[in-house]
Amino acid sequence: MAKEKKIVKMPYEKRKGLYGYGFIALWLVGTLIWFVYPLLNSLMYSFMTVKPEKGGMQGTWVGLDNYIYVFTGDQNYSKYLVSVLIETLWKTPLILIFSLFIAVILNQKFKGRAFARAVFFLPVIIATGPVYSIINGDISKSGASSAGQFSTMFSTDLMGELFQFIGIYGLSDKMQTMIETVSNNIFGIVWNAGIQILIFLAALQNIPFSAKEAAQMEGATAWEYFWKITLPYVSPMILACLIFTVIDSFTSPDNLVMGRVLDMQKDWQYGYAAAMAWVYFIIVLVAVGLITFIMNKFIYYEVD
Repeated sequence: MAKEKKIVKMPYEKRKGLYGYGFIALWLVGTLIWFVYPLLNSLMYSFMTVKPEKGGMQGTWVGLDNYIYVFTGDQNYSKYLVSVLIETLWKTPLILIFSLFIAVILNQKFKGRAFARAVFFLPVIIATGPVYSIINGDISKSGASSAGQFSTMFSTDLMGELFQFIGIYGLSDKMQTMIETVSNNIFGIVWNAGIQILIFLAALQNIPFSAKEAAQMEGATAWEYFWKITLPYVSPMILACLIFTVIDSFTSPDNLVMGRVLDMQKDWQYGYAAAMAWVYFIIVLVAVGLITFIMNKFIYYEVD
C-alpha cells in the first residue's frame, strides 16, 4: 500500500507575510535599481576625480582628497553648513509650536473650520521648488528665465510700497530690511507647517474621550488639560514632526549646502560634489539620530 503524501500547510501568518512581500516586490526592485545603486555609485565617486568621456564616466582614484578639501579648502561649504544648521536650530521649534497651536484651534468646532483647514494645508499641495521660488521672488536661481516678468512682480519693493500706503515714511534701510526679514521668516514658517498641522490634528482627534471626561470631572482648567492630557498624548507625533521638519529644512529647495553641491555638479566636479553630499548626509543622519535618542526620553507611549 502506497504511503499517502503528507501535505504541509503554511501557517496563516507566514502566508500573510508572503502576500506583503509580493505587494512591495516592485517597490523593492525600484529601490535597488534607482536608489541603492546610485547611492553606492556616488560613494565610489566621492573617492575619485570623475570626468565624462567617451564611453561613460572615467574616474581617477584620489582617496580622501575630496573629503579633506571639504573641511580644509572649501570655505563656502563650511560657511553654508553653519548657516543651515543655525537656521534649522531656530526655525524648527517655531514651526512645531506654530503647527501645534494652529492644530489645537482647528480641532475646535466653529463655522468655516473645513475652509480654514484647507487654507493651512494648501501650501503642501503647491509647495514645489519653482512655485516657492516664484513667490519668494528668486525664480532666477532656478534658471527659469521664461518666468522673469512674473518674478519681477514679486521681487519689487512691496514692503516699501506698503509702508507708503499706510502713511509710514522715513524708515531707515536697516529697519526696513529687518521688517522684511521678519515677514519673510513668518511666511516661511507658515508655508512649511502644513504637514505638521495635519499630523497634530490627527493626533488631537485620537485623544480618548474618556481622558477628556476624566479631566472635566476633576475640574481641570484648559491650561492644565493641555499640559497634562493633550501634550502627553500628542508627544509621539511631536517627535515625528520634529524629525520631518529637520529633514525638510536640510533638503529644502533654497538650502545653501544643497545649492553648493548642485553647483559643483554643474561644473562637472562629480567626485567633489559626491564627497560634499556624503558629508552632508552623515551630518543629517547624526542630527536625526541624536534628536531621536534625546526626545525618546520625553515621549509618552500609551500602553493598552
